[in-house]
Amino acid sequence: MTGRQRERRRGRVGAAVVAAAVLAGAGLGTAGCSGGDAAAGDSRGEDAVVVLRQAAGRLVDAGSSKARTSMEMAAGGTRVTIRGAGVYDYRKRMGQLKVLLPQDPAGVAKRRPITELLAPGALFMKNRGAGVPPDKWVRVDTRTLSDGNLVTGGATDPFTAAEVLLGTRTAAYVGRTEVAGTGVRHYRGTADLGDAARRASDGNKDSLKAAAGGFATAAVPFDAYLDDEGRIRKIRHRFSFLNGQQKSPVAVASTTLLYDFGAPARVRLPAADDIYAGKIAEE
Repeated sequence: MTGRQRERRRGRVGAAVVAAAVLAGAGLGTAGCSGGDAAAGDSRGEDAVVVLRQAAGRLVDAGSSKARTSMEMAAGGTRVTIRGAGVYDYRKRMGQLKVLLPQDPAGVAKRRPITELLAPGALFMKNRGAGVPPDKWVRVDTRTLSDGNLVTGGATDPFTAAEVLLGTRTAAYVGRTEVAGTGVRHYRGTADLGDAARRASDGNKDSLKAAAGGFATAAVPFDAYLDDEGRIRKIRHRFSFLNGQQKSPVAVASTTLLYDFGAPARVRLPAADDIYAGKIAEE
């Protein structure tokens, strides 16, 4: 098997095993954005679409932060949630998360957390299981994934989540609220993944372009919560994708919570010798 074939196989396995997108479940209800089709300004008179398209840049200005993630879906009538926590460097476009998968179907064994390293165009996973040695990493080229790794890893890359907002087409200012004790402005709207890809940073262009063609629809409803400096404190996307085992699209709700801006975010990618090059077994 050639290196390119192995890379493609890893992408398929990552999509089929690590994320719950692979679970043959019913979709979550996708809520549309309120406020109609017209963009509305916030309480300070700013245009909501403009503010949201600037949010990713505000994260770069902040430098880094801690992050918590959750990904929800329904499988066989049971709601499943994958949670993660870690740090992210917005200037280097690199992050590290510990992702906790749900219990096995019998509910007996608790699965070990998967360590994920996020980098432009790549996802590295440790404790991947399925025959991978415990000291090795699995590398997935996120540009080959039909969802651009918005769903596959069980957590949406925080900076990619922010750059989805570059494709904001309609948005409305909902009002003031709080996230984890911080005052924020709540916006609700819809972004287009194709538009986001055209405006995204070099590291995200290909991934978002793949997602625009790979999801059931390129339209992504979202709720975004920005602090008074325009930084995302919380964002919730609702993605819709086609699963080969389902006739109708499956919906996944991905939530990213960002806090403690400026926190150290040192991420070291694995050396070539530490990356697993063997066959990955199906689970």
